[in-house]
Amino acid sequence: MEKKIPCHRRGTDVPALKLVAATVDDAALAEHLRFDPDRGEILLFDQRMLLMHGYSLATLRHELIERLGLDKTRELFMRLGYQQGVEDSKGLRRQGGAGVPEAMKLGPRLREIEGFVRNRVVERMQYDTESGGFWGDYHWQHSWEAETHLQHFGISGVPACWMMAGYACGYTTAMMGRPVIWREIECVAMGHACCRVIGQPVEECDDADDLLSFMRVEEFVTVPRHREPDEQGRGKAPAGSALPDLVGASAGFNAVAWRLKRVAQTDATVLFTGESGVGKERFARALHAIGPRASKPFVSINCAALPQELVEAELFGVERGAFTGASTSRPGRFERADGGTLLLDEIGSLPMLAQGKLLRVLQEGEIERVGGTQMRKLDVRVVAAANHNLREEVRAGRFREDLFFRLNVFPIDIPPLRDRRDDIPLLVNVFLNRYARRFNKHITGVTRAASEALWAYSWPGNVRELENMVERAIILADDGAGIDVQHLFSGGEVLPGRPFESAARSAEPSPPAADTADEALLLERLLRRAGSLDAVETLLLQHALDTCRGNASAAARMLKLGRGQFEYRWRKRRPSGG
Repeated sequence: MEKKIPCHRRGTDVPALKLVAATVDDAALAEHLRFDPDRGEILLFDQRMLLMHGYSLATLRHELIERLGLDKTRELFMRLGYQQGVEDSKGLRRQGGAGVPEAMKLGPRLREIEGFVRNRVVERMQYDTESGGFWGDYHWQHSWEAETHLQHFGISGVPACWMMAGYACGYTTAMMGRPVIWREIECVAMGHACCRVIGQPVEECDDADDLLSFMRVEEFVTVPRHREPDEQGRGKAPAGSALPDLVGASAGFNAVAWRLKRVAQTDATVLFTGESGVGKERFARALHAIGPRASKPFVSINCAALPQELVEAELFGVERGAFTGASTSRPGRFERADGGTLLLDEIGSLPMLAQGKLLRVLQEGEIERVGGTQMRKLDVRVVAAANHNLREEVRAGRFREDLFFRLNVFPIDIPPLRDRRDDIPLLVNVFLNRYARRFNKHITGVTRAASEALWAYSWPGNVRELENMVERAIILADDGAGIDVQHLFSGGEVLPGRPFESAARSAEPSPPAADTADEALLLERLLRRAGSLDAVETLLLQHALDTCRGNASAAARMLKLGRGQFEYRWRKRRPSGG
């Protein structure tokens, strides 16, 4: 009979999932930890670590609470912990290829080794990689955060293990491929005997919005309390409901969010840069939604989509009779955006003549319609976006230097998705819920194999490509089932070492392995030449380095090692640094 386990705060039962034992072999972690005092480095999974005084971090935490308040500091520390959890998960993926059962044991033990807490399972952690089901119930003992908070502030009315909760969220989310939230329901800082946390998929949490606040800039989804007018001034849904996928916990996302919040309350011109598909228009809409012009129109125009002969008419408007076909006067995008925000997307595509007229409008704050004689004073905040390096365009003579400097008042560069992979599970969850509702389907989650494939993919189309792939996957997946690799990668996308052109192609068998007798003969010859296993390793390292022309990172990838591992082994063989 299938065992039932309680779903915290929801009053329902869920099917039993695979159980994760609590024991772990420390040697599996120790081999990835390197101390190199001569270089002043400590490496864990090739990531540099810092052994620092807990007292200093506790003092910083105290000062931040005094200056920023409890809520802001909580979000900051949870986000910091989340990023640490994702990095540890990535490290295990890269170095050991740990499966979910092993990884779910190693994660809690890693945090113990890092000195934050002692984990004790109340009910063993349970999961299902196919459906994304998850349940965890832990006691935390000797929590550094709880003891620090108690020492500085006395008994608290709220849980205080923020960095630990963020770490658990980040680690588990990265491993499961869907957002998993850990919330502290008992805490030593509140007077309990120990700290206790419950982990569940975000959809099963009644208070998910509050718990997810550290994963996004809250104004993006809550600020507008009015109805934002569209280009014709009509009311539409609040911007909060229109921007649900601006979520992220990566350093890249939060750097963009911070700059966006700093400039939002001003009238400064903003230039968004980044590859196609990173979400420049969506960030521009968020900028408008959290600024003082939120109740006024937001108008956007894609400059690359305009025929050259119609650019000026579209931007500045046209008077009746100005040219053949102009039977009526009509306002341009600048006039429609009066009082609000105008986004000039792909601004690098503007012809030189239009660039000159745009510069004058930006300097004078007034426009003249095509075929007209009247100057019209306007109050428009201009936001531009470019997916090409405008400095390079200036050097090539394709973009006016004076216009570039006028636009480049406050540049915000949005990193590509491959540089903020930490955000993929959060974005997938947003898109999955959106399209499952649209297509009236129940999707149980994303399989482990699909999650690994999403992590490994290079994302040339960035967030737009991810959204399209999730939409396609939900169409292909069966109702009541999960999303697997063949549902996502069926449009000709190529994963490292494996094309996924169709579901049938993805199921093709891999090429046969090399003949084992040939491998044995090769190994015998290599040992005979080198004389020892250590010498064989030295030959392999030297060969990889020579093949990659001295590029240590490329040599490490060739040998399927992390760069830190490669450098450690190379220095051990060549102590003089040859």
